[in-house]
Amino acid sequence: MICALASSVCFGAASVLQAMAARAATPGTGGGVDIALMWRALRQWRYIAGLGMDGLGFALQIVALRTLPIYVVGAALAASLAVTAVIASRVLHVRLSRVEWTAVAVVCAGLALLALASGKEGHESGPEWLPWALLASAFGVLLLGVVGGRLPAKPRALVLGLGAGFGFGVVEVAVRLIDGIDFADPVWYALLVGGGAAFVLLTSALQRGSVTTATAGAVLGETVGPAIIGVVWLGDTTREGLGWLAVTGFAIAVAGSLTLARFGEPPEVDASGRTVEAKTGATAGSGQGTASGPGQDTP
Repeated sequence: MICALASSVCFGAASVLQAMAARAATPGTGGGVDIALMWRALRQWRYIAGLGMDGLGFALQIVALRTLPIYVVGAALAASLAVTAVIASRVLHVRLSRVEWTAVAVVCAGLALLALASGKEGHESGPEWLPWALLASAFGVLLLGVVGGRLPAKPRALVLGLGAGFGFGVVEVAVRLIDGIDFADPVWYALLVGGGAAFVLLTSALQRGSVTTATAGAVLGETVGPAIIGVVWLGDTTREGLGWLAVTGFAIAVAGSLTLARFGEPPEVDASGRTVEAKTGATAGSGQGTASGPGQDTP
């Protein structure tokens, strides 16, 4: 459980660090995707530190997935939004509403219930068709991205966000199924394709639609499905008589994370690290509301 929570902290902190670096980088010229932005961001220590936190978070996630039920790890990863929200409120001076502070507390309460109720991770490998189903699902995520990318703005953000969540869910299940290095095993390809597709879809969703909608879709996609697979086919359990408490804790943690979905893309900051209102140009703390990500639709 410590690894799962530490992974959540790493991902939440990385989001803020990378946002500060990317948005403080010198803007490019012209439209479209600014490929050189990555290079400019890499010249800033915050972005390097964020990548390091991401790497550490992923390593901790792998350890957690190999030692805990998937439903616990999924809820903990969704809780990274609470970490991002708290750090953004302190470092970027983002104003959290009472509802959002309550959501942070709710996420913590849900994780506490899960810690009390969770049993041992399953050691079953599932049916023989499961690895191939994962691989098919990974390619299905790619197809969903092609279709979703042609939709109008509002449904596009939701579909791409859900697709990204499905891709991350494939990664979670694949990590549990991997048994040594065997590149003939379809699980390895499911992990690579699913993870890559998820990253691309989520990035596209955040750039072209509502951050809140896209992130909410991703949270739902990466938590519910893998949790069900873990319980039904991989042998994940709860402590005897506490199944209801685990379900309650999972639902509470995910619901609280959905309330904090706007932090899936941290607020825009200027070169000095101050939070910027994307549409009005006001800085945070000026009494003109909290910031929104660039290109973000009103949720």
